[in-house]
Amino acid sequence: MDAAEPAEIAATRRWLERAVIGLNLCPFAKAVHVKRQVRFVLSEARDTEALREDLQRELERLRATPADEIDTTLIVHPHVLGDFFDYNDFLDEADRLVRRMGLEGEIQVASFHPDYVFAGEPADDPSNLTNRTPYPTLHLLREASIDRAVAAYPDPDVIVERNIATMRRLGADGLRRLLADDTQP
Repeated sequence: MDAAEPAEIAATRRWLERAVIGLNLCPFAKAVHVKRQVRFVLSEARDTEALREDLQRELERLRATPADEIDTTLIVHPHVLGDFFDYNDFLDEADRLVRRMGLEGEIQVASFHPDYVFAGEPADDPSNLTNRTPYPTLHLLREASIDRAVAAYPDPDVIVERNIATMRRLGADGLRRLLADDTQP
């Protein structure tokens, strides 16, 4: 971690390294992280229009950059869409933007939020922890990379089940301890 790295990016990087990679929540994340193909972006947006502009700029960048340079992008936006339901509504706008830009089938937006709740699940169900990040985050993924990773994985359907079991064992307190900033006194 760079000493000048914003706290929001440092916390998100810690989440990626300790939870996503460390707990093997996504068996495909380690390779792109080790190759430094994950772009972390801190959005200073204070409203959805500014966030939409940041999202468009990052979609354009991802489209214009070879996958071996940037395979995936995490847009961390701590100042807008703190309410999960507002965030969830914005995902429809994000998908419309992907379509308008002609990127459907090429790039998809995955969703992560500190208060993430899967449809039909109680808010306190540990399964929700699989998609909880320190800050609201839009994850831009190349579909070709997803297809290659899934094709190489023996049984991708077990990933979700394994992740839920992992989070049920760990619990919210365990995840908080895992993501704690060790550099703070």
